[in-house]
Amino acid sequence: MRAFRHRRWHLDEVFVKIYGVKHYLWRAVDQEGEVLESYVTRTRDKKTAVNFRRKSLRRHGPLEAIMTDHLASYGAALKDHIGGDCREIAKWMNNRVENSDQPFRRRERAMLRFRRMRSLQRFAAIHGSVHNHFNQERHLTSREIFQEPPRRRPC
Repeated sequence: MRAFRHRRWHLDEVFVKIYGVKHYLWRAVDQEGEVLESYVTRTRDKKTAVNFRRKSLRRHGPLEAIMTDHLASYGAALKDHIGGDCREIAKWMNNRVENSDQPFRRRERAMLRFRRMRSLQRFAAIHGSVHNHFNQERHLTSREIFQEPPRRRPC
């Protein structure tokens, strides 16, 4: 993962309630839909966005563009450190990260929610890596392989 340069990142935050208190799960997804980073916090401000961006860049290296929603803390965090030129905001542009939340939400519902912030962080990190490993994207395989009839062993 470290050798490959991820060109476009999609950033988003999801709120998760633990005993009625909102916690935020910040997620970074690359252009192919793989979860790069998960980070759980109690706040949703500039300081948290800076920490999340710094942690992600340290682990995965430089990037070309960041797709975000209209949350102001992303703009403030990127303006101070990178210059804000790489941030892109448009309608429907952040759908890749929004759709990557669905498997996480299904699993969260099956687990009957979380009870501690630490267990949420641990689960989010492991779930992201396991989902990346078993996620079979259609574009990774050519069309001929999907249309190829199953091979039968000779009798």
